[in-house]
Amino acid sequence: MKIAFFSAKSYDREYFNACPELIRHSISYFEVQLTAQTVNLAQGFDAVCVFVNDVVDRQTIESLTAMNVKVTALRCAGFNNVDMEAADESGMTVVRVPAYSPQSVAEHAVAMILTLNRKTHRAYNRVREGNFSIENLTGFNLYNKTVGVIGTGLIGASFCEIMLGFGCKVIAFDITESDALKAKGVVYSSIDTVLNTSDIISLHCPLNVHTAHLIDARRISKMKKGVMLINTSRGGLIHTRDAIEGLKKGRIGYLGIDVYEQEAGLFFKDQSELVMQDDVMARLVSFPNVLITGHMGFFTKEALEEIANITLQNLTDVENGSTLKNKVSYTR
Repeated sequence: MKIAFFSAKSYDREYFNACPELIRHSISYFEVQLTAQTVNLAQGFDAVCVFVNDVVDRQTIESLTAMNVKVTALRCAGFNNVDMEAADESGMTVVRVPAYSPQSVAEHAVAMILTLNRKTHRAYNRVREGNFSIENLTGFNLYNKTVGVIGTGLIGASFCEIMLGFGCKVIAFDITESDALKAKGVVYSSIDTVLNTSDIISLHCPLNVHTAHLIDARRISKMKKGVMLINTSRGGLIHTRDAIEGLKKGRIGYLGIDVYEQEAGLFFKDQSELVMQDDVMARLVSFPNVLITGHMGFFTKEALEEIANITLQNLTDVENGSTLKNKVSYTR
């Protein structure tokens, strides 16, 4: 299968080119994002391979269909950037990588918690400048703290298990409760209880019409004063301007985000020599109690290998007419 690979980075080439399944396919790498303006690059290809910030909207899908591109292969778990209704109407097959390495994202969430709490990033910068003072770097013990988890799928479950290992009390909210997690000590409760009682809240749910701006001013007002809020899922789960107000008022004591509502034009690019045009991001980075990483929660060797393997296997399955276990279906 001939694949047009959009938003390609050096690490994509490294891991996809090393994948044994590539022998069945040919890939042309394009550094640009897939949008309605760049879709013509897919002319002559059988499939497009896209990432989280590619724009697979109705216009793009209609253009792909007109060029006889039959498959959109997501090399990620989320598919909120794909207009699934348009894909269904056009007969476009959409496949994804639902579980590449839950531990990679869960461990990154824990890394953000530890960094924000113990302020290791600030200590590192001080020591680099010859400042060995530990004034204003006080943290808190994780042991016996209440950690709220919203979403207990594969990543959320892995995160729960890690926090239980720290000796935390873990409470969770999900529309589907896990008996296995309950047996390990996780207590399921209402979302309000999770927000009201947690010292740390970590988001591990997909972005859809039900979860968009899940964390807004109303829900922030329910949280414990000084709460730590972590998001390694999708930026749109948090209403960013409301979070900024929560930070200013001290309701949110720490904010760690690996994802951002408007990241599409910002993340995965070196913009260090440019004036930041995003005023909301500029405000966020001004807070000393905010930690932002550029959507790198997935970024481990194991995850990259699995992403390449599953993505190419998905395309092989499409080509062979096999059962598509990772197909995304439109639900009305």
